[in-house]
Amino acid sequence: MSRELLDAEAVSQGESLGLMARRIVEGYRVGEHRSPYHGFAIEFAQHREYTAGDDTRHLDWKILGRTDRYYIKQYEQDTNFITHLVVDGSASMNYHSPAADGSRRLSKLEYAKVLAACLAYVILHQRDAVALALVDREVKEYLRRTDSLQRLPLILDRLARFQGSKETSLGVALDQVAAEARRRGIAMIFSDLFDDEEAFFKGMEKLSYSGQELVVFHVLDPHELTFPFDGTWRFRNLEGADEIQTSPADFRESYLKNFQAFRDRIKSACDRFQAHYVLVDTSRSVAETLSGYLAFRSSVRRRK
Repeated sequence: MSRELLDAEAVSQGESLGLMARRIVEGYRVGEHRSPYHGFAIEFAQHREYTAGDDTRHLDWKILGRTDRYYIKQYEQDTNFITHLVVDGSASMNYHSPAADGSRRLSKLEYAKVLAACLAYVILHQRDAVALALVDREVKEYLRRTDSLQRLPLILDRLARFQGSKETSLGVALDQVAAEARRRGIAMIFSDLFDDEEAFFKGMEKLSYSGQELVVFHVLDPHELTFPFDGTWRFRNLEGADEIQTSPADFRESYLKNFQAFRDRIKSACDRFQAHYVLVDTSRSVAETLSGYLAFRSSVRRRK
């Protein structure tokens, strides 16, 4: 089941495009990214205790032989990055509309899982690091950073098992992720953002101040974007017990106007925190979404 999260076409295109950090990053190995440290050589800085997922090539074998304890060497010019993948499991993320041919479309949560899984593969394949946060009203599960491709099956398994909850508080969850993100890197958020906007903006602010480059994947179903309903429908609140029966045509215009205003507020906050805003329409293939974003990101980086 977990292996099905890897979209072959998306992974293939992602491998060729890659993912580079826009900002100066702070990591623990020498790579292709700009370092916040300066000097004429890569000089040893300190040791830290080994944690699951660390690359064993950085183990200090002499210390292991003397003390029977595992320590990782760290250097002054650490230039890889850590990407925190934050997947929202609120009940509204379970929504999906039928495809044009009547087949079942991926729910927003399923789509977010596949997109996050493919990005995890791309990042680990280029020997950068990934941490995973699965959230609803708080961080439900957190996998600490790893730069080992061998840990990908664990990431895929946790994504596949994640069901989320009716209750959500994305702002609280982002505060918790910011507390875990102790070195500069990237935070990618996958959500429909149907939550307390001000709390979400404050969570973005904390992540930004902790040194994270932000990417917001705004995951939406095409029916939410176009509201194509005719006739009489019963609408149910996925995060509560409320239901309403109405004729959508009576308020389609006001719905679209309000929905666009909602998106504009999100984009304005992204601009404020220099975040990439990425509209994710679940009617598009994951390969199209991923390759489109990575190509855009690459072009932005080249202009700098």
